[in-house]
Amino acid sequence: MGELIDGQWHRTGFETTLAEGTLKRKPSVFRNWVTADGSAPEGARGFTAEPGRYHLYVSLACPWAHRTLIMRSLKGLGDMIGLSVVHWHMGEEGWTFQDGPGVVPDTVNGASKLYEIYLLADPHCTSRVTVPVLWDKRERTIVSNESAEIIRMFSTAFDAVGAQAGDYYPAEHRAEIDAVNTRIYDTLNNGVYKAGFATRQPAYEAAATGLFETLDWLEARLATQRYLIGGRLTEADIRLFTTLVRFDPVYFGHFKCNRRALVEYPALWAYVRDLYQLPAFRPTVNFAHIKSHYYGSHPWLNPSGIVPIGPDRDFDAHVDRGRL
Repeated sequence: MGELIDGQWHRTGFETTLAEGTLKRKPSVFRNWVTADGSAPEGARGFTAEPGRYHLYVSLACPWAHRTLIMRSLKGLGDMIGLSVVHWHMGEEGWTFQDGPGVVPDTVNGASKLYEIYLLADPHCTSRVTVPVLWDKRERTIVSNESAEIIRMFSTAFDAVGAQAGDYYPAEHRAEIDAVNTRIYDTLNNGVYKAGFATRQPAYEAAATGLFETLDWLEARLATQRYLIGGRLTEADIRLFTTLVRFDPVYFGHFKCNRRALVEYPALWAYVRDLYQLPAFRPTVNFAHIKSHYYGSHPWLNPSGIVPIGPDRDFDAHVDRGRL
């Protein structure tokens, strides 16, 4: 929660909260693309997919960064794209590489704080410092800090150089994926933050109401099918999972999203366990980082910084959704 001003990190609380008490996010500023041939959408710079050329900076606590970890795992990109993991606590200097369990230092640039990576890419950068960050070691710059676009790069760009098979944004389902993503992003992925960071009662109630309407919609949808779209795992499932897996441990209490817990939704609770138990998903989930970050990095919400011991949720409990 902060930004670069005159080359220095400034903690500003959640500066995107408007006067009416509603959260409004600023857009990501690095929006270039890695593709198989180095082409790119109009207005963006293209980078060619090459093993060993790129490095990914993430937080295990952050749901946006978590998306990229899952796609990196699904596509078998671990040996092609390096990884650094920040410390779970975001303090006065933002994300750092302070030593701690699960932290993976920056072996590429030797940074001690994530904002240093932004300044390497652009010494005049004035953006919010967020994860994930996809770094090009050859050009020594940030390719992208937009998670939704990074997962699409990972899904197809490296197929010709050894990535595992699997297209998670298939052409025949793109319109439906986009529509589902739009609703889930606005009311759930971002909706939990709009509820949690609201500073006025009407803004909170509007966000929380929309959030639970979407959970009810998803419960009905997933009661009769294993995945969100087309009978197969797509990026829509990945984007939903990273919010759902954090719901009971964090959002239910910390962000006041407490009308119902996820375990009170039979289909959704089975769905999130089904995904969690997939070999590409399970290793990417770190509940210690998740809970420690949220409860310890928002002093305006939790001044004591105390991390609750619960709730106990058995994500390994048996589930069989294969016949849906």
